[in-house]
Amino acid sequence: MKYRKLGSTGLDVSVLSFGASSLGSVFRETDDQESIRTVHAAVDAGINYIDVSPYYGLTKAETVLGQAVKQLPRDKFLLSSKAGRYGENTFDFSAKRIISSVEESLNRLHTDYLDILFLHDIEFVPAAIIVEDAVPAMHALQEQGKIRFSGISGLPLQLFETLLPQIKVDAILSYCHYSLNDTSLLDLLPLLQQQGTGLVNASPLSMGLLSTRETADWHPAGSRLKAACRQAAEHCASRGSDIAKLAVQYSTAHEGIPTTLVSTANPDNIAKNAAWTSEPLDGELLREVLEILEPVHNQSWVSGRPEYNERQIQREGSGLNG
Repeated sequence: MKYRKLGSTGLDVSVLSFGASSLGSVFRETDDQESIRTVHAAVDAGINYIDVSPYYGLTKAETVLGQAVKQLPRDKFLLSSKAGRYGENTFDFSAKRIISSVEESLNRLHTDYLDILFLHDIEFVPAAIIVEDAVPAMHALQEQGKIRFSGISGLPLQLFETLLPQIKVDAILSYCHYSLNDTSLLDLLPLLQQQGTGLVNASPLSMGLLSTRETADWHPAGSRLKAACRQAAEHCASRGSDIAKLAVQYSTAHEGIPTTLVSTANPDNIAKNAAWTSEPLDGELLREVLEILEPVHNQSWVSGRPEYNERQIQREGSGLNG
């Protein structure tokens, strides 16, 4: 397993990291003991960074993860959780709730501190709440030693472009913007490097788009994007390969992307994903897949408030995301 620096935090993070959302039965019903074995398998494979949120499984993911990590030495892993989002349409970024949320997370996770706290999906609330309430609350938690570093997360890249110049945070978590079908996250790297901001990339499979299986009904992508990703996955299968392997290798190969989160509740899957990062990438297959995906390259979907989605709204208005 390779490791990279996370911005100016001084943290060395594994290029592949573990997203614990699956432990909350978010994608399928999971067995808690198997989930615990999955966390241990991830750490055994060299993964040293784990991310979770109280939103995942409505606190189940944190609870199960807590059972797993309390069996491990605390210096064997870096841990991040989130605050502010607690349900599909339940948000509270007040300073009081951020502070109480962290206390609750620490109790569920059986730890005294978080390495990173991210404000979760901040594109759904007015920026003033984040700037004036939530970020100062994180700074207070840092002073108390409850969190080591602070961050923000969300889908629209314009969210980070708008807010990062206004606030002081140590890292961001971005998802579905550095994968085989979407590399728009690269446009953000100069700003992150200039500010010394750490970057966590999530969902190299674009929340299940890059798969031969039918996309989940809840997936917000347009039909054209779904069809192209399915075609790319089926092409890999016809070549005797798994697009998941290509996607994980592609996302973890870029030196400017410190770490990429993957989620599973299967110990064999996480061990396999970790092993892929050390295997050579099939350059010919990659070229073929990128060619299939070229017509939908960098297409995404709208999330949260309109001001953070101007580019995507323009794209949809021109018919490019159908």
